[in-house]
Amino acid sequence: MGERTAIERVWPFDEMWTPLAAVLRFAARRPLLANAAVVLLIDLATAIPLVDGDENRWWVWVLDQALIAPLIARRRATSTVFLVLCAIAFTQWLARVPLAADASLLVALYTVAARRSRTEALVAAAILEVGVVLASVRFAPASDGLFGSLLFLTGLVTAALFGGVAWRSHVTYLDVVVERTARLEYERDQRARLAVIGERNRIAREMHDIVAHSLSVVVALSDGAVLTNPNNPHEATDAMRQASAVGRQALAEMRRLLGVLRDDGGADAPLAPQPGLGELDGLLEQVRAVGLAADLTTAGDPRPLPATEDAAAYRIVQESLTNALKHARGATRVAVAVEWERDVLRVDVSDDGRSPPEGASRPGHGLLGMSERVALFGGEVRAGPMPGRGWRVSARLPLQEGTA
Repeated sequence: MGERTAIERVWPFDEMWTPLAAVLRFAARRPLLANAAVVLLIDLATAIPLVDGDENRWWVWVLDQALIAPLIARRRATSTVFLVLCAIAFTQWLARVPLAADASLLVALYTVAARRSRTEALVAAAILEVGVVLASVRFAPASDGLFGSLLFLTGLVTAALFGGVAWRSHVTYLDVVVERTARLEYERDQRARLAVIGERNRIAREMHDIVAHSLSVVVALSDGAVLTNPNNPHEATDAMRQASAVGRQALAEMRRLLGVLRDDGGADAPLAPQPGLGELDGLLEQVRAVGLAADLTTAGDPRPLPATEDAAAYRIVQESLTNALKHARGATRVAVAVEWERDVLRVDVSDDGRSPPEGASRPGHGLLGMSERVALFGGEVRAGPMPGRGWRVSARLPLQEGTA
């Protein structure tokens, strides 16, 4: 999934008591040191009753330490430490020696509940509850007798169990948040990459349409000027002026298109509007200037289109005219038909040039670009030779809802 996002964990005590939250963070970073600190604190606290009671039996001191020392490994071998402590506590019970070090069993139960499954936590709590009953029957540590002892010790077991479960739920929730955040960042980066690729493809299509059409017109005008210059210099001069105008127009469109890539332009940089079907007359005038008759027919009820769909229809006509100029051998006329239906816009561009040899097609990436444009709106493009002579490009663009 790539780089994971580092998220500062929000501990349950952050808003209640900041010092305790800081201690918990330190314990999470230094688990071995934290375990050693817990062992030391329990050892000091539980040794007080032995010192005050003048206990001088060495094996009682050994038993006391044996109930505490395994906690050093409680995070690595959680269940094993709990079972070892239970076995030592049972030995203590058989020896009839009450020890305050039994508190380590609560720490071990908390660790099982916090780090193992719910089932293991319940089994551990049940085992410890058996120990509570045995200890209450033999030692009755509470001042209220057997019932008070059972109630008090059971409360401690329940608190340790639910404390561990609550901690485990908190950590699990944080892990899910971290995982989800990392996934969202990955998906965001992927969307950004796809957006960049899509923008590059869009710019490539626009550049192809602008350059291919304009250069085709400029080349045709220049060739015509060369042929007519010896006999009619004025007509050749007019042709070169038209070629110059077409070239300047192409440069202006390229500046507009590439302006969005400049870092100094910013989001507020003024951009010229995209061309649309309303500019087809100017496009056809360029074709007529090179000596190819061009007709435009419109049927149906014309209506405003969204800017992107309007530009796509214009580019389809532009690319089709470019192909006619470049590849239609012997063509004398090109016809553009725009038909408005209730929910579909149809654009047909045909010429009367000689069809290519059987099995061949007119080369270039124009048809692919047109197909990609139309596919954005759920339409389709078909291109191919007409019966006898000529080539036709037919595009079908579904009209968006709300088009007036």
